[in-house]
This record gives sequence, structure tokens and C-alpha cells, in this order.
Amino acid sequence: MKFIDEVTIEVASGKGGPGCVSFRREKYVPRGGPDGGDGGRGGNVIFKTSSRLHSLLDLKIKTKYHAENGEPGRSQNRSGRDGTDLIIMVPPGTVIKDANDHVVRDLAVDDEFLFLEGGIGGKGNTFYKSSVNQAPDIAQKGMPGKSATVNVELKLLADVGIIGYPNAGKSTLISAISAARPKIADYPFTTLTPNLGVVRLDEDANFVVADMPGLIKGAHSGHGLGIQFLKHIERTKFFVHMIDVSGVSGRDPVQDFKDINDELKSYDKAMRDQEDFAPLSPRAQIVALNKTDVLSSEEIEKLTAKFLKFKSAGKINVIEVVSISAVTRKNLNVLVKLMGEMVFDEKEEQKKDAAATKTGRARARKKA
Repeated sequence: MKFIDEVTIEVASGKGGPGCVSFRREKYVPRGGPDGGDGGRGGNVIFKTSSRLHSLLDLKIKTKYHAENGEPGRSQNRSGRDGTDLIIMVPPGTVIKDANDHVVRDLAVDDEFLFLEGGIGGKGNTFYKSSVNQAPDIAQKGMPGKSATVNVELKLLADVGIIGYPNAGKSTLISAISAARPKIADYPFTTLTPNLGVVRLDEDANFVVADMPGLIKGAHSGHGLGIQFLKHIERTKFFVHMIDVSGVSGRDPVQDFKDINDELKSYDKAMRDQEDFAPLSPRAQIVALNKTDVLSSEEIEKLTAKFLKFKSAGKINVIEVVSISAVTRKNLNVLVKLMGEMVFDEKEEQKKDAAATKTGRARARKKA
């Protein structure tokens, strides 16, 4: 399935049905009076998330949406049927923005958002009946619906973001620790779209990882594919930074690490004015030295020591350095355990913060 993460669509709610002008006409009822019913309400426009969707492809194919109009009122005081609500299904992590690119709603898992309300149905002539006006011949037309141009953007929901140069082993890692099966080959930009995988620690504990394709030096200015997908790691709690230390690429592993972190900083500067942006460069990183199966233990120790210097320097938020081989699965259990600990420690902190906030609000209400 083609991966689409940005679309612009036009949506409109339904207009209210007009009220009815009618008078009761039955045999032996000479003065039946008005009996025109009210018009139905126009359908609403609702955005709703579905965990089965992972792309905005459907919205790319169809770009105009209109909710159903309300039906007109009828005689015998029968109201028109309300218009059916238009429900637009989107993946979790979808951001709804207006035409000026201001965030209207950030949709999480199992979320639903009423975006446009339908027009109110018009009153029939029965509504206008009074002691001084017993035969009104007027009715309301019904309120028009609302329309809007909407920018819809998808930011994948993942706990862990896997970053690194092309061919560093990101796709191999995600296929080794989860059920995801991304395309893997020995040439740059094998992965053309972000991939999501669920890592299961046990029956009750799992977390989601996402690998970011095409991140290279100069990505923030349009080189490679990174600028297109960096937004997808804004929601991740921390990064696993994959480093190819085999020497096959001909690049310096330490310089690769510096280049990617420079790109994160440059991206932060470029996006800092965006109202929904969360900086990437301060995020915690687990450095995974990959392809160590072709190195000696002495070479691995020297490389590990080099990257541990970044941890002690404090300029880059390095939490730990782990030597692995995604192909032979060397030390993958160590890496997955560390990832799981960081994910669930973060979730516990969020629960504590939420509980503290809730307690503070309760105390404030009591004082008030």
C-alpha cells in the first residue's frame, strides 16, 4: 500500500432541511389549522481514528466530502429526517489543521472529533401558530451547513524511533525484533517509507518502534529522504541510533553519529516556529553499534569507548552504548530489554504526572 502522510481535502456539513407550510385538510374538520413539520438537521463532519489504517491514501484518492442534508418537514406535523453524519476515518496520530496551518485537533488512539456541525432544520408553520395568528403561512428555510479546507497530516505514533544512515541496519533490526517485514537490500534508500513494528516483551507488555528512512547529512535542507519523514519521530520517547561500524561503507562511524545529530539540531531550528513541534535533538539516545560480528573484541571496545565519550560530555543525550549484530541477533536481547525499560519507565512517569495533575485540580476545586 502506498504511504501517504499529507493531504488537503475539502469538507462540508449538511444544510438543515426547510420547514413545511401545510394546513390540515380532513373531512368534517373545517378549521384544521397549520400542521407543517420541522426540517431535519444537516449531517455533521466527524474525524475518527482507526488502528487498522496506517496511511492517508483514501483521502488522497477522494478529496471532497459532503455530509448529507436534512430532509424537508412534512404535513401532519412530521419532521424531516436528520442528515447522516459524515465520518472520515484516519490513522491514530493524524493532525487536523485549518487552511492557515493552525492545529485544530491532534487525534490519538481511539479518538473522535466533531469538526463541523450540520445546519439546524427550519421550523414548520405549526411553530408560528398563536392566538393572534392561527393560520401562519410561513416556515424557515433551514440553516446552511459549514465548509472548510483542511490540511491533514499523519505523524506516526511510536514509542521508539530508530535513526541512522542508510544501510546502517535499521530495517534489519526492526524485522529481527518485531513482526514487521520491511524491504531490505544492499543499496542506499532501500526503505522509502517509515516502518512500524510491535515488540512484545511478554503477553502484557509491548511497545512500538518506527524506523526512519533516508536520513543523511543535509537532510534538513532536502537531501535524501529524511526531511520528508523526520516529523514521524517527533512523537517518539527516545531514539535508537544505529551506527554501521563494519567499515564496509567506507564512512567514519563517529562522523556519521555527529552528522545525524547535527541534522536533528538543524531540523529543530527549521521547525521551531511550528506550533505543534517537539524538538528532536534533546531526546535520549541508545547508541547501537551494529555489524560488530565482523570486528574483534578489541575493536569493539575501542569504538564503544569513543561513543561513551559523548555520554560523559553531555552535549548529546546518550543513555547507553550497545554493540549488536542485527543479522546474527548478537546482543539483541540486551538492546530490547534496555528499550523496554526506558519505554515503561517513561510511561510510569507520565502516569505519576497525570495523577499529580488530577490531584492538584481536585484540591483547587475544593478551595474554590
